[in-house]
Amino acid sequence: MTDPRDMTTLLIVDGANVVGSVPDGWWRDRRGAAERLRDSLAESAGRGLPGRPGPLEIVLVVEGAARGVASVPGVRVEQAPGSGDDRMVELVAGARDRRCLVVTADRELRRRVGELGAEVAGPRTVRPRP
Repeated sequence: MTDPRDMTTLLIVDGANVVGSVPDGWWRDRRGAAERLRDSLAESAGRGLPGRPGPLEIVLVVEGAARGVASVPGVRVEQAPGSGDDRMVELVAGARDRRCLVVTADRELRRRVGELGAEVAGPRTVRPRP
């Protein structure tokens, strides 16, 4: 029997990169900024994103000062023990034949996950500028 998650797009979000894409004072409270991003992502879990219908399985990868952010319904938070980029590559590699979309502006990360078959999109996909 097919696991229903196999049909759902796995959306992997580069927390540090997406949070840093908008100069809203995130550097004063990195963990709080990651929590706000997580909460906005949770709203998209069931309905999807523009041009990318839901449901989505959303994974927010955090690192450094943003570690400690808890998962919520609709968003699993992965605490990268080292490099967040390396953790995202591991997630894509472990996704088998699932459709993966990685949200980041990091060129090297985009190249690495693209070589594994993931689609890539920029931060505005999940965090439009005001």
